Amino acid sequence: MKKTDPISEARRYVENAKVTLKEKGELNVETKRYEDDKYVRAAGNYLWLGVLLALDAVFHVRSDRRKRVNINEYFEAVGKRDRKLLDYVNDGYNVIHIYMNYDGGHSKAISDEGFRLANAIIDRCEGMMA
Repeated sequence: MKKTDPISEARRYVENAKVTLKEKGELNVETKRYEDDKYVRAAGNYLWLGVLLALDAVFHVRSDRRKRVNINEYFEAVGKRDRKLLDYVNDGYNVIHIYMNYDGGHSKAISDEGFRLANAIIDRCEGMMA
């Protein structure tokens, strides 16, 4: 079933990321680190896809879903309209996409920051659509 509201869909991706880490993330409470990077990567992927959905809803950078878009095109489009959102997107790219998704970082604190950034970006995009 295809969702028509991109912000709701983006929030669904964030929820999927939360469920993935909660149910399968194997958090070591003592060290506050996830044991298996596979689930951190999966959660980071869900978060980043949710962010991109929200950004695409506002900035229309990706007109054709079959074509890849360079991250610099997002940075440029966002920077022309909202500098604070650009800061969030820059930080989100590093924390969510690079640290969580590619590196599979184990730190719960940094993963929590990824969730905070994803929600901040989605919230800001939602406000821009109104």
